[in-house]
Amino acid sequence: MSQMPQQAAVSKCPSCEEPLEPGDRFCGACGYDLSVVPAPPEDSPTVVMNGAAPGPGPARDEVDWPTARDSDGQGRPAPVHAAAELPGTDSGGSPLPSQEPSAPGEPAREPGRESAQEHSSGVRLDRPAEPDEYPLQAPAPRSAPEPAAAAPAAGAGGKVCVACRAGRVDRDGYCENCGHAQPRERDHMEQESGPVAAVSDRGLRHHRNEDAFSVGCTALPDGAPATVAIVCDGVSSATRPDDASLAASRAAGESLLGALPRGTHPQQAMHDAILAASHAVNALAAEPATAREQAPHQNAPACTLVGAVVTGGLLVVGWVGDSRVYWVPADRATPPARLTEDDSWAAQMVAAGLMSEAEAYADERAHAITGWLGADAYELEPHTASFKPDRPGVVVVCTDGLWNYAESAQEMAEATPLDAAVRPLHSARVLVGHALDGGGHDNVTVALLPFPAPPQGAGSA
Repeated sequence: MSQMPQQAAVSKCPSCEEPLEPGDRFCGACGYDLSVVPAPPEDSPTVVMNGAAPGPGPARDEVDWPTARDSDGQGRPAPVHAAAELPGTDSGGSPLPSQEPSAPGEPAREPGRESAQEHSSGVRLDRPAEPDEYPLQAPAPRSAPEPAAAAPAAGAGGKVCVACRAGRVDRDGYCENCGHAQPRERDHMEQESGPVAAVSDRGLRHHRNEDAFSVGCTALPDGAPATVAIVCDGVSSATRPDDASLAASRAAGESLLGALPRGTHPQQAMHDAILAASHAVNALAAEPATAREQAPHQNAPACTLVGAVVTGGLLVVGWVGDSRVYWVPADRATPPARLTEDDSWAAQMVAAGLMSEAEAYADERAHAITGWLGADAYELEPHTASFKPDRPGVVVVCTDGLWNYAESAQEMAEATPLDAAVRPLHSARVLVGHALDGGGHDNVTVALLPFPAPPQGAGSA
């Protein structure tokens, strides 16, 4: 974690604006660390832009695989069959608690109150007033946390403060010794299901994790193995983006794990899963929690979605938004490929020939998305495509929190460990670490699936 400049005397808390007394080290209302001064944020959170989403095109890298056309939208979503829910674990492998304490450094106000500015072009640019770097970071994804037993001062059964490692954490999630707010369990999540694994991290600049994922493995009617990964990124300018991504990832994952064993073709199952996720996000708009947080300038709960299904010989991808899927072959002498096309302003500029890819993605409007899941989406256009790779490799499913630091297929391949297919959880941690080392400006989520799907029971070494 980088050092920040020392703070000059202030009369009120920069986080919650609570009046301060001379000599205060922490805010008495929200626990904000007053010894540092935040700098303006440099990240550009996910935003939405009105307009039609372009259909997916061929992968930019020259890989000679047949690409199926986009799903035509025919047919209704298959009934959602809930699979056995696999609980997430922390970086030490321990089950996550069921309740979430307050986010570190979060002001004492209702969540979702983020400023947004409506432009005449229809682009909604969101610039939340967040510190440049929060004093309390999520657990490092590549190292296990120290055991609580190392700090006996907390007492038997008590939670130890992750900042001072001496104080006891009260019911409100604050340290009684130093006043630090404790990280929420969703700040860093890891899960492994057979040969597929995923890791999600809050990053270094955001006050909460608005990403979510769902991974699992199942069997087709003939007994052949199939692995599934869904990754969702909440739209920061919308209400309850974290709830939207969680609802979408769960609904899509359950839909796929229910449809594949019944014999539904993987590409159709992916299309139906995206529709199921859309219904789940739309339902949030009518909940009382949304009404309490909704403001006239905000959108309904919304998120993007990207997913992959891997079987013995088929790779199917589906997406809405700007999260991506990459193909990284085991033989790094052969070219990798990006398998999705962004629903974004930048992609539209490139497709129209108005800008080069480098120019478009360097523009501040690059991450304005033109397709998303949510009640205010004009028309849902699920994109699906199928591939038949002729060699083994690994499928990387990720949000822009990762691909911002490894945008091209070659860069993603270079960042992916050589043994990713046999150690997916370790490799997912490495990729998250790559994004954090690059600055961690956004939430980071990545799932890895080896191709072809290994027999049931195989997993990380």
